[in-house]
Amino acid sequence: MSKIRVCFLGTPEFAVTSLKALLADNHFEVVGVVTQPDRPAGRKMQLTPSPVKVLALEHGLKVITPESLKKDPEAVAEIRSWGAEVGVVVAFGQILTQDFMDSFKFGCVNVHGSILPRWRGAAPIQRAIEAGDEESGVALQKMVKKLDAGDIIGIRRVKITPEMHALQLHDVLADLGADLLRVELMDYVRGNLAPTPQDESLVTIAPKIDKAESQVDWTKSAKSIDGKVRGFVYGPGTYTLLDGKKLKLHVVRPLPASGSAAPGTVTAVDADSITVATGDGLLKLLEVQPESRNRMKVSDFLKGHALKPGDKIG
Repeated sequence: MSKIRVCFLGTPEFAVTSLKALLADNHFEVVGVVTQPDRPAGRKMQLTPSPVKVLALEHGLKVITPESLKKDPEAVAEIRSWGAEVGVVVAFGQILTQDFMDSFKFGCVNVHGSILPRWRGAAPIQRAIEAGDEESGVALQKMVKKLDAGDIIGIRRVKITPEMHALQLHDVLADLGADLLRVELMDYVRGNLAPTPQDESLVTIAPKIDKAESQVDWTKSAKSIDGKVRGFVYGPGTYTLLDGKKLKLHVVRPLPASGSAAPGTVTAVDADSITVATGDGLLKLLEVQPESRNRMKVSDFLKGHALKPGDKIG
């Protein structure tokens, strides 16, 4: 049986895992790759290729990097010349037109980091952890013009443990997404699997995270703040204020205990933790990062900061 000719569209590390799976699978032939243009990165802000571009060039694949496919007919014409039968889209970062998606025999499919229809949008991994979801997953959908609203080809699920942060979940979902391509994508293009419509009544949206969301609101519950810290590890992080300077929070633990202390009040200082009152429960700070300093354990932080019960944070 002939190989399925794939045009791959993706940009970050999450997409690299899927591209590797397609390249390693003898049932597929990746005929070309579309990714975002090189962007400034690092302290020197040097132009840096996307992780997907790096992998594609290592394998000698055709690569194009249009600023916007919607506004670049020459790029679209080149993609069509590749003769791909299906477009595989994984965290590409651009809006595709219906005409473009329809140009492939089997349309475009998308690996999305949530159990659709929950968490449609830009930040499904972060929002799932922030919201305290006990389960996440990855969906393979047949793409349509409406955001993440396509029929579902397959789903993989995973439990979110109380300690799991967004980068850990990211890696698990990347692997599960690659498995969806190996199995369900093959069944779909061979005509052995019919996509299932999403239940519109269950839709939730995962909007892009605004940097203003990074600051901790101590009137929220300890569980809620913990979810934000673990979710925003993937970016842009979380912080509070101490003596007018930013203090990033990297590892925290919620406690169900209640008390009369006002939110943001230090209630205990131990050798390796600082306990802070919230709107509901207490939050232990275990790893932090003072402004212009490296990440450190609270035991090291306390060597230069004489916090005591009754002090205020935030």
